[in-house]
Amino acid sequence: MTATLQIRTRSAEALADALIAEDHAEEIGFLDALDRITCPAHRRWIHQCCHSDLHVSQVSGHRWCRSCRRALEVAVDEVNGTIALHCPKCDRGARTRADAQLVAACEASLTACRNAA
Repeated sequence: MTATLQIRTRSAEALADALIAEDHAEEIGFLDALDRITCPAHRRWIHQCCHSDLHVSQVSGHRWCRSCRRALEVAVDEVNGTIALHCPKCDRGARTRADAQLVAACEASLTACRNAA
């Protein structure tokens, strides 16, 4: 018989609690899905998975350069606490409301993750 030991860190517990709270807030209409600091698909802090193609939306403009019709690249610097968006074709950075919304969510996510550690 094999026993499995599961160790939950304070950070993992904080993430789990945040996911539950945001899932509920979104379900009751209190939180917009695009303002979340956690990702319901990846079950991670948003700054840890925002680079995924799943987070590109041509419709809303999140991580999308409309003029180049390309996904924006994301750079998350966890040491300095900065988030940068960049189009690999035209070199534009974050300019739109959707860009600002993603950067704000990532910054809040990074802060929450740091505070939980």
